[in-house]
Amino acid sequence: MKILLLKLWILWFLPGTWGDNLEIAKDDAQKNHKLIILYFSGSDWCGPCIKLKQEVLESENFQEFAKDHLSLVRADFPRMKKNQLSKLQTEYNEKLAEKYNPSGKFPLTVLLSPEGKILKEWDGYPKNMNTELLINQIKGYF
Repeated sequence: MKILLLKLWILWFLPGTWGDNLEIAKDDAQKNHKLIILYFSGSDWCGPCIKLKQEVLESENFQEFAKDHLSLVRADFPRMKKNQLSKLQTEYNEKLAEKYNPSGKFPLTVLLSPEGKILKEWDGYPKNMNTELLINQIKGYF
């Protein structure tokens, strides 16, 4: 219960930050009229994942846009022992992947409605992708 309260506190006071629980993001999105970005990443082994994260998803412009328009969820699948997630988080991410990323693509960025319906997917790190393009594509769903 304490962990859930801490996650809710983080989502409430630090908008634009990445969470790891889709249910919390859905609740935030419904209450605040936002969409959800669900990002499947291999943070310590997937080069395109690292590049997309650094160049687009954690850019100042994207984070500023996300504060008011998006709930952000990262489903990470690290391989290095030092980066391993808790067993509970790993199982949760695997369940998210079964539903939203059954092909196991990395990176995969999924735009969801507040109810969790898939609106759009970005497979990999497209060559023409940049922060402004991503934001403009997301704006088309509001």
